[in-house]
Amino acid sequence: MEKRVLIAVVLSIAVMYGYSILFPPPKQITPEKGQVSAVSPQAETAPVKTLSITGQTSIPSAVKPVETARDVTVETDVFRAEFSTLGGALKKLTLKQYKDQVGSAGKEIILINESNQNLFTLSSEYPGFASAPIQYSVSSPNLSLTGAEKKSIDFSLLTPAGVHLIKRYTFNGSGYGIVLDNIIQNRSASAQDGSLLILLRNHSIKPKEEAGRFEVFGPATFSETGVAFDSIADLAKAEKTYSKTVKWTGFGDKYFLDAVLSKDNSISSVAIKDTNGVLEQRISSAKISLNPGTESTVSYNLYLGPKDLGLLKAQGEGLEGAIDLGWFAIIAKPLLHSIKLFYGYLHNYGLAIILITVILKIFFFPLTHKSYKSMKEMQKLQPKMQELKEKFKDDRDGLNRSVMELYKTHKVNPLGGCLPMVVQIPVFFGLYKALMFSVELRHAPFYFWIQDLSAKDPYYITPIIMGATMFIQQKMTPTNMDPVQAKMMLALPVVFTAMFLNFPSGLVLYWLVNNILTIAQQMYINKSLKEA
Repeated sequence: MEKRVLIAVVLSIAVMYGYSILFPPPKQITPEKGQVSAVSPQAETAPVKTLSITGQTSIPSAVKPVETARDVTVETDVFRAEFSTLGGALKKLTLKQYKDQVGSAGKEIILINESNQNLFTLSSEYPGFASAPIQYSVSSPNLSLTGAEKKSIDFSLLTPAGVHLIKRYTFNGSGYGIVLDNIIQNRSASAQDGSLLILLRNHSIKPKEEAGRFEVFGPATFSETGVAFDSIADLAKAEKTYSKTVKWTGFGDKYFLDAVLSKDNSISSVAIKDTNGVLEQRISSAKISLNPGTESTVSYNLYLGPKDLGLLKAQGEGLEGAIDLGWFAIIAKPLLHSIKLFYGYLHNYGLAIILITVILKIFFFPLTHKSYKSMKEMQKLQPKMQELKEKFKDDRDGLNRSVMELYKTHKVNPLGGCLPMVVQIPVFFGLYKALMFSVELRHAPFYFWIQDLSAKDPYYITPIIMGATMFIQQKMTPTNMDPVQAKMMLALPVVFTAMFLNFPSGLVLYWLVNNILTIAQQMYINKSLKEA
């Protein structure tokens, strides 16, 4: 039975860690000429995302494009946004509190960078406008705000047909959210019908030859079927559409996200496709009908910032689902909140990880004690089990009856060593996900040579120590396997060490501390069983 238990545990753990090896992360992105890229803590090029916002209505008139344009800058505590009067669109956004690499040499992350012109498409009836952005007037040259301040900026366009379009962006001095109100006023003498379109574009989806470190990269959409993460490779083959209860859609990598959120059911449908290497998310509103002298407003919430669980949840519409925590999200989220809570007191995410590991070990101590005690009892019965195998080597049914009678006589539960471990596996998986995809660990220092808990140990010291503790732990664990099987299992620490060499040092720290605590726990249990 113990053999089955070990096989089950090994396979479970192998699924968790082997996944990263068997299914390598998506290729990283090569920015196009003229774009500035965000760089990971290990100086690898991160995805550059471009957000181009457009308005679309059916207007039977000709609006001539204007060649001249100027930029408008909005400065807040957390980002610097640059808009263009061509299309009234966001062309660049810089995150001021995040750097592309650890240390003073790091540059601010450029989350969005539009190297080409923003598009303002009036209607499919006038395809020529697709390559000719329209000049808007702007209400303010620049904006600067801080703290709880709220300010707005308007981009306006009055067409010859008498339709007035206003794109109003409202900012908060300390937040990553932006409110976009699209105001359409019909000043003509005839009715106007159409819809609004927001275009989320990513110009950098061509993979580099070498693999990147981002396990998540691509579009995500929350509709009535839940959150869907679409593969860029699949989108190159066929367009994907969502048209039922779309709450938000966006584009993200491992740590950052730009997203458009529905406000009062403002998203009617989303179409995602790869057009000649440019990924487009076309976000359409429901049909708008305006009589003369009337107006309509279609509003959206934009989020442009880090994948911080608390910040995403505060945006509403279930935006926290953009962090893919897998099947164990129900466990990973409270663990992540706990780590952030402990950080508020300890001011060190490494210490917070150690504390949560200690708490989990204490919480599971009764189960672990029961499991270890059961394995010890099973080990004591090994000689008698071997005698029964010799006695009933040609009678399988007789062997099974005799073994069960042996368990009953000695009051041993053959599943006692397995079930406590099975209960703990979801918690380990949840914590693994929480640590692997936590933006809080990005560039977070621990002590000594570990200055980035989201990056691998540069000297591989902690993974090697972890492998050694795993070997010690394995030698201390009671076993009833034959010598050949036992020797084969000794290779497990070597395999785990090899896998952990390139894992985030925060995750390695958790596993190392967990192993040390397990060794201390086994020593205590051994002593208590001897005294008993």
